[in-house]
Amino acid sequence: MYTSPAQAPERKPWTVPMLADAKRDGRRLAMLTAYDAGFARAMDQAGVDLVLVGDSLGMVAQGRDSTLPVTVDDVAYHTACVARGLSTALLLSDLPFQSDATPQRALDAATRFLQAGAAMAKLEGAAPHKLEAIGYLAAREVPVCAHLGLTPQSVLRLGGFKVQGRDERAAARLREDARAVQEAGASLLVLECVPTALAAEITAELRIPTIGIGAGPHCDGQVLVLHDVLGLDSGHRRPKFVKDFLAEGGSVEGAFRAFAAAVRDGSFPDAAHSYE
Repeated sequence: MYTSPAQAPERKPWTVPMLADAKRDGRRLAMLTAYDAGFARAMDQAGVDLVLVGDSLGMVAQGRDSTLPVTVDDVAYHTACVARGLSTALLLSDLPFQSDATPQRALDAATRFLQAGAAMAKLEGAAPHKLEAIGYLAAREVPVCAHLGLTPQSVLRLGGFKVQGRDERAAARLREDARAVQEAGASLLVLECVPTALAAEITAELRIPTIGIGAGPHCDGQVLVLHDVLGLDSGHRRPKFVKDFLAEGGSVEGAFRAFAAAVRDGSFPDAAHSYE
């Protein structure tokens, strides 16, 4: 039966504590990146749970070759834009390259993002200074999302955009890092380009939800970049885990709805969009 927008049940705005509730209840989380109010509003209306102002803006919005040139000013500006388009989705913002080099720098950047409308700051890696920054932020009322696996800010050290954790030693390190960011105070964890079985093990072990991107179907949620969901050419090679939802959704908002529905019913990602 058709339900008009006026008849649709009112959705409660997402809060950080609700993320743990979702994991406990087995509710998969749908996350997309956004960089302006218009797309953010469409995502919100489509029922997307989490919206990320990613440093991916450097590649898809600014036309750069990596995320490294993105600044705190860039992320703060786009965070304020996206926040104006949201009413229910939880907004996260990326700490760009070297903005988390010290705990105080991380706090200064995260404070700007929260004041611009974000509810959580995301940072990459689990090196000792990263764990210190996570704990420093969490102790100062800044919710944190960690990010492990392929960490784009480490592209120079990693030698490119490659799947992480394929050998036994690397897999053990990823499991250890996942436990470490949780214990440091992270409330959410993004796993990028990680073999399906390893991501499933990490997800089962952690108390906090995991959000996969190229990490198989067993994470607690999935995230994709806005431009990838809409099948737009960003000038870079399309990763295996990307799927164009615009064709089946029929419109921009329809694409967002199709993505969220596929995440929740477990049909995305399938084996064709995952790594073994």
